[in-house]
Amino acid sequence: MLTSLAFIFLVGFAMASIFQKLKLPRIVGMLLTGILLGPHMLNLLQDSILSISGELRQMALIVILIKAGLSLNLNDLKKVGRPAVMMAFVPATFELLAFVIFAPMILGINRIDAAVMGAVLAAVSPAVVVPRMVMLMEEKYGTKKSIPQMILAGASCDDIYVIVLFSSFVSMAQGGQANWGDFLNIPVSIVLGVALGAIVGYLLSLFFEMAYTHGHYIRNTMKVILILAISFALMAIETALKPIVSVSGLLAIVSMACVLKIKSPVIVSSRLSNKFGKLWIAAEVILFVLVGAAIDIRYTLNAGLTAVLMIFVALVIRSIGVFLCLIKTPLNGKERLFCIIAYLPKATVQAAIGSVPLAMGLPCGQIVLSVAVLAILITAPLGALGMDRTYRTLLEKEA
Repeated sequence: MLTSLAFIFLVGFAMASIFQKLKLPRIVGMLLTGILLGPHMLNLLQDSILSISGELRQMALIVILIKAGLSLNLNDLKKVGRPAVMMAFVPATFELLAFVIFAPMILGINRIDAAVMGAVLAAVSPAVVVPRMVMLMEEKYGTKKSIPQMILAGASCDDIYVIVLFSSFVSMAQGGQANWGDFLNIPVSIVLGVALGAIVGYLLSLFFEMAYTHGHYIRNTMKVILILAISFALMAIETALKPIVSVSGLLAIVSMACVLKIKSPVIVSSRLSNKFGKLWIAAEVILFVLVGAAIDIRYTLNAGLTAVLMIFVALVIRSIGVFLCLIKTPLNGKERLFCIIAYLPKATVQAAIGSVPLAMGLPCGQIVLSVAVLAILITAPLGALGMDRTYRTLLEKEA
């Protein structure tokens, strides 16, 4: 495992730096590192690390979500209101419908298989989007109209919606019946996740305050470790409660960090945010290299040009969904265009569930995985590059 970690960090950082010099997104270099080192090419990563790849990627995502929560201003988010809620499900619904309508014609699959494919492909990647929204909030681009906050909130809820749909469509593809009651779990999961995180964040802030009052100074480094440990526990609670009630662990983590920011002195929340920013330097490499390692590049050869066409048709229709969410908002044309670009990238969810239909023996498994791999390779660089190159032009910098 130590050898694998050495490869991940050394080659990952080197490739990221090369791509940065070429004025390309760093994550493209990291994704390519994972593909090269992974089991489907050079096979330099040991099974011991690949077997816990999902957990490591989740830990890395937790780091950036805590950082996002500590950077998020809830008052700004309240100002956004309706569009933030709509961004959580409307673009994904439009993309899913695009697959259901057009995939049978373009790829020659049936409607149920098209729905399974659409559910795999419909989620935006928080791993690509969230770090960039955090950066925009720190640099004050688009913050006057709460654009990064809106995108961050929508992208965080988008995955819950899509994964519930995926579970239902897979059940239908297996010959079972979709449990439509599961759809009620979407708002329940969001509300309970936010509430749980808020309670935990409040109790944690009280603990830090009481410790300080009684002369027990807790160093910020220790606070970081405690916050991480509690975040891992929140994810464990999500898993434990799954048979009973749906709770979003990721939203609970963001909510906890938001409450900590509100209840803590500005200097404390700022220092914690900086420390999680430093942790993200390592976590980012682990996340994207392991996402790349999960990609079997051979499946792209099976996909062909028709799959590329389907991906772009779905992205166009998804973009219409984003545009509709922004009707009657104060955003101008440039800012709306940026929101559309920010909602393009796929990576995390597709790498996590893209192979599930194939593993379950569904007839559509091969083509779903092929299109998922191709979508990651096309949209992750496209979205990242689009955001990195356009935010200074399309968004207004707050004074």
